[in-house]
Amino acid sequence: MRKKANYKREIEPDYVYSNPVLAKFINAIMKDGKKTVAEKVVYGALEKVKEESKKDPIEMFDMALKNVSPLVELKSRRIGGANYQVPREVRGERRMALAFRWLIDASRAKKGKPMALKLAEEILLATKNEGTAIRKKTDTHRMAEANKAFAHFSW
Repeated sequence: MRKKANYKREIEPDYVYSNPVLAKFINAIMKDGKKTVAEKVVYGALEKVKEESKKDPIEMFDMALKNVSPLVELKSRRIGGANYQVPREVRGERRMALAFRWLIDASRAKKGKPMALKLAEEILLATKNEGTAIRKKTDTHRMAEANKAFAHFSW
């Protein structure tokens, strides 16, 4: 029996900046269905970014996402009893999801400040190609480069 078709839902743009990517990011930040809390965190972070950089916060956010998103990732593949880490190119949607996850994880890992400040700090660092999220991306790329020999196992 065939699997049910997977339909892609359209996400409404957020109401402050009218940006669908930002709306998706707010959903990624959200915990336990508390969307208003997630919105306060993200909008607070963007205000802080605007104060610090004197530039458009959405532009800075897009630049940070572009810098954090990976081009290649490793997928585990079992061949003849051995597991190989096979480097694969990342699709657009997954690239965005990984960038979101790495930015959020890097922000949450910092201690002692409100989440909005931590997120703003991480966004500003990512625009300069620095910070924990960027380190995660470079580590992933380095691992993929090291396992380039197994690229012929890709499917």
